[in-house]
Amino acid sequence: LIAQDRRFFHLFLLQSGVLSVERDGVPVTTISTPNALVGEMSVFLGGRNSATVRASGYATVKVIPYARKAVLQDSELALELSALVARRLDATTGLLVQLNGEQPGKAEQGLLSRLLSAVHLSGGDEHRNVRENLFDRESGLFTGHPPTH
Repeated sequence: LIAQDRRFFHLFLLQSGVLSVERDGVPVTTISTPNALVGEMSVFLGGRNSATVRASGYATVKVIPYARKAVLQDSELALELSALVARRLDATTGLLVQLNGEQPGKAEQGLLSRLLSAVHLSGGDEHRNVRENLFDRESGLFTGHPPTH
């Protein structure tokens, strides 16, 4: 479905079957949960695919072709995808914190600390304009005061 290092901006929704994910030839995970979504990273990041995703046997998927365009045009879809990515990040961070607490050795804690740091990186210079524009006082998105409800 998805080839690592290629530009292919479709989203896939797994209906049935099993998908395998690998990065740099290393197996990362298998996905078998119905309605699992794959392809969102390249849609949001706008770059090359970070992993290869292929069916392990027969699988049925729904496709949102050129999903980046769909996300830009549909704010509800964008919010749902953002929530999905945030939930995945939250689960990953929680697991890393749990593993860090379970590891008594300094080498393992050092590795887990590096992983936690990598999870919380704010992005490279290519995302600087997005971050700066988000909090630009002239845009009205940031007032310096907490929002009131």
